[in-house]
Amino acid sequence: MSNPALSSLHQALRRGFETLDTNREVWRSALAECSPLLESLGNLAEQMRALSSVHISSTPLRDFPELQERLHFKLLQAADTVLGKLSDKMCSLQSVRDAVSNQLAALLQLQNAGGLGLPAVTERSAAVPSVADMLEWLQDAERHYRRQFLRRKTLLQTLRPDQLSLLESAPSRWKSLESPDAEQRITDILCRVSFFMQSQ
Repeated sequence: MSNPALSSLHQALRRGFETLDTNREVWRSALAECSPLLESLGNLAEQMRALSSVHISSTPLRDFPELQERLHFKLLQAADTVLGKLSDKMCSLQSVRDAVSNQLAALLQLQNAGGLGLPAVTERSAAVPSVADMLEWLQDAERHYRRQFLRRKTLLQTLRPDQLSLLESAPSRWKSLESPDAEQRITDILCRVSFFMQSQ
């Protein structure tokens, strides 16, 4: 006997996993585009540090007025531009976090409104995981994206074009935030629901 509330929740769960799958690609793509930008920041910081240790007034370039200040200004501008691009990428990461969070919130609301008892939400078959399991998996994914976004945003907020040591360490600090286990778990989750996604 079919249960309309359960069928409705299953449809919403399919949409939730479709959202997760689509946005996982957006997340990966945005992170891949961030890495070279962080490397650029580190390189610019090294150039600024090298420039500050050179006394242009004692080189053949001393005939160019204010050359050191101009070069320093150009490097600061370049760093500012890279930080702006990173900020744009953070908007992509935020959109993923929001999409997954909103989908989960809608699902939890639907589950609560459906009044499904414990047997209905814990029942599973070979092709269809239980509602409880699927909601837990989506919660795990949502938690991962929320934490990752917050950590990366916090890191970027500490960066200033004139803070050389922070800029130089930014690429390694960014890389240290990677969470391959959590990413693999999301891949595993999507594998587990593949039959469920195909069954209508």
